[in-house]
Amino acid sequence: MDKPLPSLSLIEAAQGIRNRRFTAEAYTRALLERIAALDGGIQAWTWLNPEQALAAARLADDQLDSAGAPGPLQGIPLGVKDIYPTAGIPTEMGSPAFAGHRPTRSARAVELLAAQGGFVLGKTVTTECAFLHPGKTMNPWNPLHTPGGSSSGSAAAVAAGFVPAALGTQTNGSVIRPAAYCGVVGFKPTQATIPIAGALTFSHTLDQAGVFTRSVEDAAFLAAALTEEGVPAPQRHCDRTTPPLLAAVRTPVWDQADDHARAQFQQDIATLRAGGATVEERELPGPFGLAHGAIRTIMAAESAFNLEELVRTKAPQLSATLKDFVAEGQTVGSVTYLQALKLRLALQEELERFLLTYDAIITPPTTGEAPRTLQQTGNPAFCSLWSLCGVPAVTIPTGFGPGGLPLGLQLVGRKGKDGDLLAAARWCEGRFRFPGWRETP
Repeated sequence: MDKPLPSLSLIEAAQGIRNRRFTAEAYTRALLERIAALDGGIQAWTWLNPEQALAAARLADDQLDSAGAPGPLQGIPLGVKDIYPTAGIPTEMGSPAFAGHRPTRSARAVELLAAQGGFVLGKTVTTECAFLHPGKTMNPWNPLHTPGGSSSGSAAAVAAGFVPAALGTQTNGSVIRPAAYCGVVGFKPTQATIPIAGALTFSHTLDQAGVFTRSVEDAAFLAAALTEEGVPAPQRHCDRTTPPLLAAVRTPVWDQADDHARAQFQQDIATLRAGGATVEERELPGPFGLAHGAIRTIMAAESAFNLEELVRTKAPQLSATLKDFVAEGQTVGSVTYLQALKLRLALQEELERFLLTYDAIITPPTTGEAPRTLQQTGNPAFCSLWSLCGVPAVTIPTGFGPGGLPLGLQLVGRKGKDGDLLAAARWCEGRFRFPGWRETP
């Protein structure tokens, strides 16, 4: 192919391997060479074994030549966030408390990845236990800035062209925010579309799986491949011929957006309208003003339930940030917790009614550019509502802020209607021309 192998989309790479234009080994070797040249300034990986990756690629090539139809991901190496257990490969949860941990069984999403012909190129950096304390990863666009979290390494690895796609998770803003900061597509499907079973549990009510790619079409393709049998899957192809009807929503945290994020949002609305979309500027119903308090209550209480033993037995190896949040959760009363869960159900119903009229909501994915710090991972406020309700959300890159870092647009859809959301997002994506991170070392 004319393009360098690392610059291929996920679908292009899968088709190239399947059609024998190049081997999985050649593709993997090209990715590893790019990683060797560039990852020193990004540090997206917490575990990477080139020889093991090449052996997996050769096995995928052998399987392609054997009887039977290849899976849609045949020969494709992916990044996997290091809270997904991977059999025989270190899974350390971003914490010294799990140093040397090698599970004997993979998380269900990783099993599905293998069943579809893909393999784990390496484990990507996560914040500590998928919460707030950052890992070593830097933003590819500027190493002085955070890549976001908690799926830090997955977002950075896809942005840098180290892999065509990667797995992440989101409890609050851990897919959408780092994707937006790093200038890639982040997709959090309807909760439980991609199984999260086996991954580290922070909040059993809110934890959700997601993916990182460099296009909406790739995100749809990967999410469909990783959907558990019996669960409605997004369509692998997400075309639409008519412009969408969109609700532009500022949300109750609009005051936290900086001037550049607000200006980008208005510019994005103008661009979509110029392309033919109908965009109505709307306010969410009043009860959504309580959503951010509810998500914090649920996260805190459930972190205390799920991580109490870890904090009790490994306290010296954990950050004050994590220990303080678990301690906060231990003070949440049962009535307060149950009220938050009740509000969540009410907001899910309210959001379903609101979205009946529209193809999608549009809103900023973040409060602005990635902050100039490596000591924290940014504000997830513009993701919280959609994580609380478990609805599908996707972010696409649309421009740059004054610091030269990416800004994006988030689209949110109805629960279980992921295909409709992705079709609207792909239509919107086509109205923007966003240059990816540098194509060659």
